[in-house]
Amino acid sequence: MERMSWDKLLNNTRLGGRPPKSELGRSPFHSDHDKVIFSGAFRRLARKTQVHPLATNDHVHNRLTHSLEVACVGRTLGVRVGQELLNERLIPEQHSASDIGDIVQTACLAHDIGNPPFGHTGEEAIRHWFSNDVGAKLIEHLPFHEATDLRRFEGNAQGFRVLTTSEYHPYEGGMRLTYASLGAFIKYPWLAGDAVNKQRPIENKYGIYCSELDLFNEVADATGLLKLGDGWRCRHPLANLMEVSDDFCYAILDLEDGVEMGILEWDKVFEILCLVLDDHQKNQLVKEIQGMKVGRRLSMVRGKVISAFVDAGAAAFMNNHNDIMTGKVLGILDLCDRNVRDCVSAAKGLARDEIFQHPRKVELEIGAYSTLSTLLNVSCSAALEYVRKGGVADSKTRRVVELFGLDLKNLESQSGVSKEYGAIMQVLDYVSGMTDNYAMHLARQFNGLGGDR
Repeated sequence: MERMSWDKLLNNTRLGGRPPKSELGRSPFHSDHDKVIFSGAFRRLARKTQVHPLATNDHVHNRLTHSLEVACVGRTLGVRVGQELLNERLIPEQHSASDIGDIVQTACLAHDIGNPPFGHTGEEAIRHWFSNDVGAKLIEHLPFHEATDLRRFEGNAQGFRVLTTSEYHPYEGGMRLTYASLGAFIKYPWLAGDAVNKQRPIENKYGIYCSELDLFNEVADATGLLKLGDGWRCRHPLANLMEVSDDFCYAILDLEDGVEMGILEWDKVFEILCLVLDDHQKNQLVKEIQGMKVGRRLSMVRGKVISAFVDAGAAAFMNNHNDIMTGKVLGILDLCDRNVRDCVSAAKGLARDEIFQHPRKVELEIGAYSTLSTLLNVSCSAALEYVRKGGVADSKTRRVVELFGLDLKNLESQSGVSKEYGAIMQVLDYVSGMTDNYAMHLARQFNGLGGDR
């Protein structure tokens, strides 16, 4: 049976076949981590919704704090797995456990970098506009795969575009990360159209736009990801560690935010988190946190729960290493210890039932549809008019194109996609990159309401 090779999976060559620099005290994979940290796209996550839009409580997570915490868990999990792989002589000796940790940490840092303002509601609002609003008419003539990218706008695919196309070196390798880090980033290595046609394992998720298909194939070939079909590869093994680190953090941190905002009761949250602790640990913890304020209680519990999660994640990866290397595994959460699975499932259920339906959250999310509709109405119409008229446009159209920084004169250089699709993708680069606050400000400006930010 065909297997992936760790020698190729840990390829430190950069996108475009660029050789890595030799730097004292810093590996190419650590350099990837720094490139993501210092990018504008990553910095803007500080003012993007994680769960609660425009939260006034500074203790509540935003996309940036969430990504940093996922990266901490991911690095620990990656180093743990890396050391076990080395102990069993499964990876080449020139690599260290820290290399695995750095790759997973980079993927974790970037895992939400393509998410638009207002979180998952922002994704839904963009999809709605292209499926049911003005946008549906604008894209009705596009080829199926291109139109499906837009109707099913996806933060994961947008993230791959940020890393490889739009940030740092536009259309010349983007951040120019290593093949290993890019491979570990891709959770859903297939196109939207194939997912919609029920030809992939998950119908409502995908990780690659048509515009980045060639780049995806380059990464997949360089890391040796097994071919499962046309435009479809198996997952990079380390993408499983990135994904489960995100799952672990969601399980704890969404509930922490719920307690912090007074939506959830401490006792209910404590009962769920204790599912991964044995009776001795639980009894000891009850004694330690007695009389503490809720904020300190959360800190005490968090460390023990994350430690149990990391143990379970590492065990699941190593116990299923052979199936992972033959491309049979799409996610390791379901392969973890039952107590961990039950804890994560119960936590997600509680968050879904009591946090995600909170009235203030729902009110702001409904407003997100109006905000993004306004931005897309103005920007997409202007971009398409500019392209269809060969750059001959009225004053308003030119101003929109200039404001969004669109480079619509060189769309022919983007192989394999139509000029109209290329223009809209540039608009989405700008709109999806906005913070919540700036999106609301600009929508007010476009509606003639004015006012300062």
